[in-house]
Amino acid sequence: MARAWYILQTYSQYENRVERSIRQLMENPTISAALFDIKVPTEKLTETKNGKKVEKEVKIWPGYILLEMDLPSQNWKEVVGSIKRIQGVSGFVGAVGNAKPLPISNEEVKQILMRSGDIKSDKSVLVQHNFQEGMEVRITEGPFESFTGNIEEVSLEKQKLRVMVGIFGRATAVEVDFYQVEKV
Repeated sequence: MARAWYILQTYSQYENRVERSIRQLMENPTISAALFDIKVPTEKLTETKNGKKVEKEVKIWPGYILLEMDLPSQNWKEVVGSIKRIQGVSGFVGAVGNAKPLPISNEEVKQILMRSGDIKSDKSVLVQHNFQEGMEVRITEGPFESFTGNIEEVSLEKQKLRVMVGIFGRATAVEVDFYQVEKV
């Protein structure tokens, strides 16, 4: 069989421990011949707290790890069994009982790796938000700093808001990024 990516399910908050344990298992020649890469997919989020931008890294899918493996046809049970015996591992996604795990498609892998930043994509950093139309916000950066207004439109794709602010007594639509506003 050829190299493929598999999803390993772990207990929540055990992802990094399981990753370290698998890396220790890779010292075994049988395991290292079948296992090539381990990823705990994370992404960067930017939040605004107390008027300051805070960037943090969060797990895309808590409780899951990606493993790039080439499972041999003869002793795949030894490789899979030794990984499943690690404390905190629930099993492989797509494997029922003692069946051989099923790999995920290349397109799924590409999407996951692009989101985590391991493969270049057009999106760099996602901004966590909880904005809704009609919500009152204050602009904290840019030429309209300190203006307040109501959100008219939320664009998730562009990560922008259209805010109606009062300029010289008239309601004017202003487009701002998520990180340039805060709730009032």
